[in-house]
Amino acid sequence: MASRILVPMDDSELAALALEHALDEHPDAEITVLHVVGGGSPMMGEAASVALADEVEGAAREQADEVFESARGIAAERGRELDTELAFGSPAKVIVERAAEFDAVVMGTHGGTLSERLFSGNVAERVFRRSPVPVTTVR
Repeated sequence: MASRILVPMDDSELAALALEHALDEHPDAEITVLHVVGGGSPMMGEAASVALADEVEGAAREQADEVFESARGIAAERGRELDTELAFGSPAKVIVERAAEFDAVVMGTHGGTLSERLFSGNVAERVFRRSPVPVTTVR
């Protein structure tokens, strides 16, 4: 039985379903919700990302707070608490790195905007292939 579950979340419906699944299927596990904000993209470039760092980081923290508030609400409906973490970088890479500290990962099959999916590839597939622990995908 898994005692520590990592649930990567964005603001998508599938991410919320993944959290619900993790809470329901692992009633005794510690759940950590991870929100990863990507770095510079091919469209924006690293220089622009650095130039806007303060603005981008503040906006990222606001977005993460919204995701975490939603996650806490889902957990509260089930009488549960959870931990939250914000990270910056390539979502798949960060999730795989963090997964090593958990017994399992539970995540939605996709999320984010269409353009994010086209440029970053399928994060869930990358995590599934590279994770050092079992991954459950929810759709």
